[in-house]
Amino acid sequence: MTGGHEYNLEPRTLAFAKRTRLFVRRSPKTLGVIEDGRQVVRASGSVGANYIEANEALSRKDFLMRIRICRKEAKECRYWFDLLENAVASEHESERQSLRQEAHELMLIFAAILRSAQEGAKDAQA
Repeated sequence: MTGGHEYNLEPRTLAFAKRTRLFVRRSPKTLGVIEDGRQVVRASGSVGANYIEANEALSRKDFLMRIRICRKEAKECRYWFDLLENAVASEHESERQSLRQEAHELMLIFAAILRSAQEGAKDAQA
C-alpha cells in the first residue's frame, strides 16, 4: 500500500510498547502516575497496532487513516511522558527521556510516511 516502499516498523513499535510498560511498572504508584501510566501504555500499544493495520489496509484511504492514527498516538505518548517528568524517580528519568525521544522519532517517521504516500497519490493522479 505504500507505493513500493516497505516500512518494517513492527519490531520497533513493539519494543517501544514493551519498554513503556516496563517503565510504568517501575514507576511510583501515585494517583497521577497510575492515571498517566494507563494512558501512555494504551497510546504506546496503539502505535504498533495501527501500524500493523496500515500494512493490511485494503485501500489507500484506509492506509492513510491508519498512519495518521499512528502519528497521533506517538504524539500523545510524548505528551504523557512530558506529564510524567516530575513524577518519576531520578534513576528512571533517563529512560523517560529516551522513551519520549522514541515517541518523537516515531511521530516524525509516520509523518514522513504520510507525506510520501500522499505525494505518491498525487503523482499517480498526474
